[in-house]
Amino acid sequence: MAVPPSAGRRFRAYTAKHLDELTARAGLAPDERLAVRAVASVLPFRVNAYVIDELIDWDSAPDDPIYRLTFPQPDMLPHEDVARIADLLRGDAPRKEVDRVANEIRARLNPHPAGQMLLNIPKLGAEEPMSGVQHKYHETVLFFPKQGQTCHAYCTYCFRWAQFVGEPDLKMATDDIDRLVAYLHRHPEVTSVLLTGGDPMIMGEGVISRYIEPLLAVPTLESIRIGTKSLAYWPQRFLTDPDADDTLRLFERVVDAGKNLAFMAHFSHPNEMAPALVQEAVRRIRDTGAVIRTQAPLIRTINDDSAIWADMWRTHVRHGMVPYYMFVERDTGPQDYFAVPLAQAYPIFRDAYAEVSGLARTVRGPSMSATPGKVCVDGVAEIAGEKVFVLHFIQARDPELVGRPFFAKYDEKAVWLSDLEPALGATRFPFQEGPAGAGATAARE
Repeated sequence: MAVPPSAGRRFRAYTAKHLDELTARAGLAPDERLAVRAVASVLPFRVNAYVIDELIDWDSAPDDPIYRLTFPQPDMLPHEDVARIADLLRGDAPRKEVDRVANEIRARLNPHPAGQMLLNIPKLGAEEPMSGVQHKYHETVLFFPKQGQTCHAYCTYCFRWAQFVGEPDLKMATDDIDRLVAYLHRHPEVTSVLLTGGDPMIMGEGVISRYIEPLLAVPTLESIRIGTKSLAYWPQRFLTDPDADDTLRLFERVVDAGKNLAFMAHFSHPNEMAPALVQEAVRRIRDTGAVIRTQAPLIRTINDDSAIWADMWRTHVRHGMVPYYMFVERDTGPQDYFAVPLAQAYPIFRDAYAEVSGLARTVRGPSMSATPGKVCVDGVAEIAGEKVFVLHFIQARDPELVGRPFFAKYDEKAVWLSDLEPALGATRFPFQEGPAGAGATAARE
């Protein structure tokens, strides 16, 4: 496949200082542009020239799905909060005052959901907690490399938004790969490490190699995963960036070492797969022996349509990728704006699932990554005269819960596990029972 000449462009980021110009291009009135700037004072904004020039249909903005995916919306936050920040910006208030108010608002947005900072941080023996590492599930450890805690562009619905707002107390990151390796040797039950962020693929090959190479010598480690949006937001990372070829050779070394390299690609809309650059980048990654699995949350106003998901999954299969997850929007940040009620999420998943072949039915969802684990909505049923959600744990903090079905009262407004109540006469959910439930009785932190 021929790579267009535009592929060789240098990376150029656009930040909040460019917002007024860009939102004017989208046709927003001055008061709407001010509201967008107010939202971007609380939640992070970053986009790049590839997204601007290749992905967004500016004739359709501000309704274009990729525009909505990357640009803050004036009504993403409560009106009173937006108005408060907008008044400060209108009056040229000192940056310190804007930041103070923004931090007050951020604190109410549940910056670290699902017990990330309380329940998931492991210790190496009797030592201090391992910052930048999470061990929630028996088999899997998450690692947040210090230099990978930004992205080529930010999604408006990002559940890791707290990593990007410049508040050290909200950030998870480490550069101590030696401690991680020592932890893995002490915990042979861990068979998979997920490098996450942010986006690890923001790092150059020389840096990411320093994190990955030591993992290859851990005999109990079976797979290395890389969570990334780079294929959608900057495919040049694998084509024309100066270290693109070296990065692909690193992937080959992982595979040659007998490890499964799982490239966890985040695609939110089929339009992200349209450019030839993406398709060629996918081919090059797959040629290294890596497996590309695709996942994204279900987001109101962006992809809340079964036809969009069916199109996206079929496209992924056509290019050799494996559909993996449809997530439910996490209980953090602007969840109230983007969340799709579970009663709507399930039929969207079901109808999309019904439109694809068995090769795409590897996908699971809609799945909530909640405090006790990944909870999948399997359907709606009537049992003993009661309408219920049927659910099960795909993964769980307590391994005994994995695969175990349970039931919740049907609630057409519920958007998260914490909104649900036990059904069929039960007074507690399975994850609220017994010793393992003692530390995970709340579905939301």
